[in-house]
Amino acid sequence: GGGSSDGDGAAAAAGALRGSKVRGGNEHGQAGNSHTTFVPDEIVDRFCIVGPVETHIERMRQLKDLGVDQFAIYLQHDDKDHTLAAYGEKVMPAIAEHVRAKS
Repeated sequence: GGGSSDGDGAAAAAGALRGSKVRGGNEHGQAGNSHTTFVPDEIVDRFCIVGPVETHIERMRQLKDLGVDQFAIYLQHDDKDHTLAAYGEKVMPAIAEHVRAKS
C-alpha cells in the first residue's frame, strides 16, 4: 500500500521538475543549495516530511490512517546523524504501535 490515491503524484513531481537545468549532486541535500529554487513548496509538502520530530510523527500517523503501511527514510542532507538519531530515539518509538515493518 501507500501509493497516491489520485494517481497523479509522479506527474506532479515531473511537472515541477520539467525544464530544470540542475544537474550533479555536490549540493544535493545541503542547506541553502541552489536546487531548492525550482521545487515548489506544494511538491515538498506532498512528498516529504519536513520540520520538527512532532511534525514527522503527526504526518506519519496521518499517512498510516490513509492506508500507507511502509515508509522510507532518505538521509540525503547535511544533518544525517541527527535525523537518524531522532528517528531511532523519538519517531519510531512514537509510531511503533501504529506502524510495523513487514517481512
